[in-house]
Amino acid sequence: MISKTEMIKFKIDGKTLEILLLGEIDHHNAVKLRSKADELIKKHSPKKIVLNLSRIEFMDSSGLGFIMGRMALAEKIGGKLIIKSPSRNVQKICRLAGLERLVRIEK
Repeated sequence: MISKTEMIKFKIDGKTLEILLLGEIDHHNAVKLRSKADELIKKHSPKKIVLNLSRIEFMDSSGLGFIMGRMALAEKIGGKLIIKSPSRNVQKICRLAGLERLVRIEK
């Protein structure tokens, strides 16, 4: 069971870091999510970072900023970012922002 205060789960498989985000990515929690995600990325230096968005119920422009920042960090450490299983609403936001031209999105 996942507590309501827990917003990130992760797993490491070789040089792949998969980060499962839970709930919402908005201006209220983006800073906390960014801090935890960056800590994981810097600690493990993965070649592939997978942001699993299958459990994100809502995302606003702060979520786009979160994704873009993690993409920049991935590139800085020589890795790549992949978005995995975004919900229909998150897919729509990513499409409207043109994010699919910058990062691979796996449905």
